[in-house]
Amino acid sequence: MRRRRLRAALTAAALATATLVTLPAVAPPATAAPAPAATARTAGHRPAAAPDWSTAVVDSTMARYTPDTIGGWSYPVGLYLYGQYLVYRRTHDPRYLSYIKAYADRFVRADGTIGQSFDSLDSMQAGRLLVILHHETGQDRYRKAARKIRDRLNSYPRTADGGFWHADTSSRAHQLWADGVYMVNPFLVEYGEEFGDSGYADDEAARQLAVYGGHLQAPNGLLKHAYDESESASWADPRTGLAPEHWCRAVGWYAMALVDVLDAIPADQPRRPELLRILRKLAGGLETYQDPATGRWFQVMDRGDRSGNWTETSCSSMFAYALARGVRQGYLDPRYTAVARRAYQGVLARLSVGADGRTQLAGISVGTNVGDYAYYVGRTRATNDFHGLGAFLIMNEQLRAEGVS
Repeated sequence: MRRRRLRAALTAAALATATLVTLPAVAPPATAAPAPAATARTAGHRPAAAPDWSTAVVDSTMARYTPDTIGGWSYPVGLYLYGQYLVYRRTHDPRYLSYIKAYADRFVRADGTIGQSFDSLDSMQAGRLLVILHHETGQDRYRKAARKIRDRLNSYPRTADGGFWHADTSSRAHQLWADGVYMVNPFLVEYGEEFGDSGYADDEAARQLAVYGGHLQAPNGLLKHAYDESESASWADPRTGLAPEHWCRAVGWYAMALVDVLDAIPADQPRRPELLRILRKLAGGLETYQDPATGRWFQVMDRGDRSGNWTETSCSSMFAYALARGVRQGYLDPRYTAVARRAYQGVLARLSVGADGRTQLAGISVGTNVGDYAYYVGRTRATNDFHGLGAFLIMNEQLRAEGVS
C-alpha cells in the first residue's frame, strides 16, 4: 500500500463477532443536527467535539445495506468500500473490515477464482479491495483473484501511444476517458507493492497518467472528459478527437489517481516531473473555477454562469482530497489548502442527518457517459449515491488528518 505498515491479520474471533447479516441500527452522531455546523463556542466553555462524519456515513450505509444487498461487483461500490476501509484503518472497528470481506467473498471463491472477465477499466476498480484483503488477512485467494486483473492488462487493448482503452468493446474502442485512470492505476501501484511487482506497476501507472493527461488536459488546466483516437465517436471533435466538456467527476477521478500514484512511485521515476506539472496546472484550474459562493465545483466546470448548471458533491469531495493531499505531500503550493478547506465546508453543507439518525448526502450526479452540456446538467441529482459516499469518506479521512473538521 502507499504507506507501508505491518500486516495485522484478522483473527477468527474478530470476524465471528462482527455481525454481517443483521447490522445494528445507527444512532444519531454526537451533536446530531439537520446539517453540519461549526462547533459552537461559549464563553468559559470548551467547544463540543465535532461529529465523526466518517463513522456516521459508514454506520448509516451499513444499516441500509448488508454485504449481500449493497450491489454487485462494480466501481461505485468498490469506491465506497475503499472509503470504508480508510475509516477502518483509523478506528479499527472490526465490523467495517468484516463487511468488506463479506462483500468480496460473494465474488472470490475459496480457490481464488473470480467470475469477472475484466474487459473494462471500470470492472477493475474494486480490485483494490482484493489487495486490501490480502494485506489484512494473508489469504492467498485474494492474491490469485487480484492477479487476474494484473494478467488481463498484458493483453488489454491500447491506443497507439499506450493508453488503455476505456473498455474492450466496439462502443469504447480507441477511447480514453479521464474516469479510467482511477479505475486501474491506484489498484496497480498497490498491487505492485503488495506482491513485489512495483517495477512494472509503477512504470505502467505513471505512463497511463501521462498519456491520458497529454491528450485531455486543456490550457485552462482542466481535463476534457474523453478522447477518441479514431475521432469517430458521436461526441468527438473531428479534428482533435476530444469530448466537448470538462465534466467535473471525470476530472475528479483523474485528480485523485494522480495524487495516489505520485504517493506510490519512487522519487526518481522518470515520469514523475511530468505528473507533477500536470497536477500543478490542474490545481490552478481548480482554484480558478471553484464556485466562490459554495466552495464546490459545477457539473460542467467552466460554465458556472450558464443556465441549468449546478454544483456537484462527489467531484467537490475528490478535489478537496486531491488538493489537501497534494499540499500535505509537498506536491502543491500551500495556498491550495484554503481551496481544499472551502470545498470541504461546501461538501459538509450537503450532509444532513434525518429523523432516523442516518446521514443523507445530497447533490450527487449519477453515473454518466460522455455527452454535451445539456446531457451533463440534466443528469439526476441523487442522495447517498455511492460515487458521493465513497468520495466523501476519502476526503473526510484526509481532512481529518489535516485537523480540519
